[in-house]
Amino acid sequence: MKLTLQRLFFTQRSTCGELFVEGQIQRFCYTLELPVKDGLPGSAIPPGEYKIELTPSPKFHLSSDPWVERYADAMPHVICPPRSLIMIHWGNGPENTEGCILVGMTHDLDDVGGSRVAFEKLYPLLSDGDTIDVQGGQPHAAEWPNEL
Repeated sequence: MKLTLQRLFFTQRSTCGELFVEGQIQRFCYTLELPVKDGLPGSAIPPGEYKIELTPSPKFHLSSDPWVERYADAMPHVICPPRSLIMIHWGNGPENTEGCILVGMTHDLDDVGGSRVAFEKLYPLLSDGDTIDVQGGQPHAAEWPNEL
C-alpha cells in the first residue's frame, strides 16, 4: 500500500499536512511534523518516497501504558537514511515528536487532535514494505500565521 503525505501549512513550530491512503479519494487523517528546515534531526524529513517497516520501538517499549504496549513491538518506521527511528505515531503537538510524523483526526495551529483514534484506524492498514510519498516542504503562500 502507498500512503501520500501532502504538506500544506508551515509555521516556525510545525508542519501540518494531510495523509491519503492508496485507493481512497478523501483525506484519511491529518499529520503534524517538526518545522521544515534542513531535513536533519530537529526538522521534518525531506520530501521523497520512503519505505515503511514495522519494527520494535525502543522509545515506546519504555512505556507502561497498556495502549502503547500494544503497538511497541511493531511500530511503523519510515526508512529515511541517514536518519533513524522516524516513525508514524500518535501525539498532539511538536513537543510530542523528535522528527516523527504524528497523525490526528482534527488539526489546528501547531496541533492535531484525536491522535490515538487516527493511529488505531491507520495501523491495521499498514504492512512491511508499504511506502509513504512525502510531498511538499517549502513554505508557500498558504502559510498559517506564526501567532494567533
